[in-house]
Amino acid sequence: MEKDPKKPATVVAIDIGTTKVCAVVGRKNEHDKLEILGFGRVDSDGVSRGVVTNIEKTVKAIREAANRAREQAGIDFDWVHVGVAGQHIKTLQHRGILTRDNGYSEISRADIEKLISDMHKLALPPGDKIIHVIPQEYTVDNEIGITDPIGMSGVRLEANFHIITGQITASNNLVRCVERCGLHVANMTLEPIASARAVLSEEEKEAGVALVDIGGGTTDLTIFKEGIIRHTAVIAFGGNVITKDIKEGCSVMEAQAEKLKVKFGSAMSAEVFDNRIISIPGLKGREPKEISESNLARIIQARVEEILDYVIWEIRRSGFENSLIGGIVLTGGGSLLKHIDKLTEYHTGLETRIGYPIEHLAHGYSETISSPIYSTVIGLLLKGIEGVDTGAIRYDDKPTPDKEENEIEVTEQPERSGTFFDSIFRKTKEWFEAEPDSEF
Repeated sequence: MEKDPKKPATVVAIDIGTTKVCAVVGRKNEHDKLEILGFGRVDSDGVSRGVVTNIEKTVKAIREAANRAREQAGIDFDWVHVGVAGQHIKTLQHRGILTRDNGYSEISRADIEKLISDMHKLALPPGDKIIHVIPQEYTVDNEIGITDPIGMSGVRLEANFHIITGQITASNNLVRCVERCGLHVANMTLEPIASARAVLSEEEKEAGVALVDIGGGTTDLTIFKEGIIRHTAVIAFGGNVITKDIKEGCSVMEAQAEKLKVKFGSAMSAEVFDNRIISIPGLKGREPKEISESNLARIIQARVEEILDYVIWEIRRSGFENSLIGGIVLTGGGSLLKHIDKLTEYHTGLETRIGYPIEHLAHGYSETISSPIYSTVIGLLLKGIEGVDTGAIRYDDKPTPDKEENEIEVTEQPERSGTFFDSIFRKTKEWFEAEPDSEF
């Protein structure tokens, strides 16, 4: 990693998803735009619904994706920024109170950090840990609706917090996979928060918007209002469930079902006018199968509507159903399904657009990286760069491999132990050989 303070920080992000593992190396240029220096993508087989289910397969995919990004960027790296997701993610709201000794002194950053650290002491269900503590709004001496109280005077400081928790074992397995590749985890960010950083504008966050990231194993939801994260949720359905429906409904292989979804799939059967007949090669010695495009669309639409029902339920549960002026922004691989934006508008009644992570990319970016599939990893990269620039994230200077430390112990230990015992022996010998004191 680059250490020169005059140069922009070079950061590495890894998105460990259900369908892919993606590693990206990037940095900000002089125009504050993101330059992609290296990129590597590998199919993922060891992750199910955002949770690691096979350590060996996941480690292999991470190592290969990281090596591809390393070779393309031409630089070595030890620290990476990783996203966390999965149906084990939970959220809760909590209110913190801090009584200050001096009401005339200004509220400082230390007071805010004290409130946040108190939230980490909350009693959680066994096996859970806090991933993020997000302040929403503050109250100073009964003055409500304050977004930044630093510099104000007051005795009683209160805050509403949006707290995101997850299973300790799930995050530990993720860290273990990364470390077995010879890398270190600089920080872990909830994937829907990272995706929002990549595809949402500040105006949308202020007006009120729901980001729906349809991945392979899960669908992630993040709701913003007045520039603040108000609600997050992980729905245990994604693009893989649509593929399985096609596989069972059309009696085809899973690989064929995925190709049918990507090439001929539509989220609205009413938008299929030609109703072409799709021929699929049969197994050895069997006749090919024929499937109509409209029947394929009906299978897809039924499952997408079910996913959208969960999204609507979460939006209503958040209490911001009537406050989303910005409507819904779809991103992730599932957003590439034809007519899914139209179906979302029809099903939810909210304006919908597809979110592409291109706003922050420097000129001349690759068309591959501009796909909604990579919204999460671009967001992780942006969050990592912000953390390094502000000093919130610092890389340890210790050498990555343990071999150097072991060699130091092997070469220095005999000499150090020998000198120590020789000294004891010499002092003991002098004591015994000394003449007895006359007083005794």
